[in-house]
Amino acid sequence: MILLEHLSFTYPKGTTVFQDFTWKVGRGEAWAVLGPSGCGKTTLLYLLAGLRFPTSGKIFIDERPLTRPRPHTGLILQDYGLLPWATVRKNAELGLQIRSFYGPDGKHAPDNFQLATNVDPWLERLGLGPVQDQFPHKISGGQRQRTAIARTLALQPDLLLMDEPFSSLDAPTREGLQNLTMELWQEQNLTLVLVTHAIEEAAVLGQKILLLGHPPNSSTVIFDNLGAARPSFRDTSEYIALTRHLRKKMEER
Repeated sequence: MILLEHLSFTYPKGTTVFQDFTWKVGRGEAWAVLGPSGCGKTTLLYLLAGLRFPTSGKIFIDERPLTRPRPHTGLILQDYGLLPWATVRKNAELGLQIRSFYGPDGKHAPDNFQLATNVDPWLERLGLGPVQDQFPHKISGGQRQRTAIARTLALQPDLLLMDEPFSSLDAPTREGLQNLTMELWQEQNLTLVLVTHAIEEAAVLGQKILLLGHPPNSSTVIFDNLGAARPSFRDTSEYIALTRHLRKKMEER
C-alpha cells in the first residue's frame, strides 16, 4: 500500500533526516516506527500524511504518487487536536462536517463519501455516549484520545497514522487503548503506522517494527513480530525477549 522510493528529506536549516531511504508497507499491516527522539519518526509520519514533501524521491500510496493529503488517510496526533470550545460529539463530528462542506470532490472527501454518515456508532463503540455533551477539559485523557479516534474512524480511513498517541496517559489507560487499537485495526482492516519511542509499546502494537537511528536514515532495520495481535502477548517470554532485543538494537543505532 505504501512505497517510499529512494526518499530524501532535508529541513530548511540543513538537517538531513532521510537519505535515499526505501521502505514498503503492505495493505492491512500494522507497523510501529521506533527510535530515539530526533531520529525522524514524526517527520516520516508527516511525509506519509502529505503534510511534508520529500526533498527528492517519491512516496506512493496505492500505487499513486502522494502529492497532497489524501481523504482516505487518518491522522491521530499526540495532543489529540480537539477544539476546547466544542463538546465530545461536536469534536467527533468535525471531520464529517468539513467533508459535507466540500462534498464528494475526490480531494477533500472521497468520491463515494456518504453525507448521511454519522458518529453515533463510534461514540457507542468507544464508550463516549455518557460524556458526549462534555467539553474536553471536563473528561479524562483517555476519553480525549478516544474522541480523537472516533473523529478519525468516522471518516472510514484505510490508512491510520498515529503519532505517539498514548505517551501522556497513565499505564492502565495506555494499555487499554493499546488493546483497543489492535481490535480496531483487525475489525476495520486498517493499515496502521504508529510512531513511538517506547520499546514496550512497539512490541505490543507493531506486527512489523521499523527501527530508526540517528539521522540521516538511509537503510531500513525491520523486525517481524507476529505476536503483536495475540491476546496477552505482553505476558509471554517471547514479548520479554523481543523488548530486550529491541533495546539492544536501539543502543547500537
